[in-house]
Amino acid sequence: MMRQFDFEAEVYESLSCVPMAARRKLDRLGLKISLEQWQRLSRSERLMICHAPASMPDECEVLRSFIDEVTVARSGLPPRPLSDESRKEAEPAAQPPPALVANASKLGVVLSAREWERLDDDERYALIKLGGLTQPSHNFKAALHELLASPQR
Repeated sequence: MMRQFDFEAEVYESLSCVPMAARRKLDRLGLKISLEQWQRLSRSERLMICHAPASMPDECEVLRSFIDEVTVARSGLPPRPLSDESRKEAEPAAQPPPALVANASKLGVVLSAREWERLDDDERYALIKLGGLTQPSHNFKAALHELLASPQR
């Protein structure tokens, strides 16, 4: 099953953008597809990528082959390989990256080691992807609110 976050709810309706669950799988597989390539895939192909298992080596190989095949068939170009550094983001570190902490701080949020420990890997990955850059994504504030200020935390 695909992990869905409230902060990207509009993404799930159309799948016009790559959801976090699919982005993490692509990072794990070491593949980068452009937004244009993603949008050329059929809705069922996008859903397949979102929902396909990718935790075991054989599952990863099947999914990698599928993504290679459909991306070339629809766009004429294969996915680009990711750098080792980008691949590492798929498995977040035990401590939040300094850029993420700094960007959260700019929004008045203290992202402590304790808060980071409470997050699961999907949540950590989402925050890194949205806020670990020089310029945070437009969804970063909503993601912080959802993942750090939720009542169950």
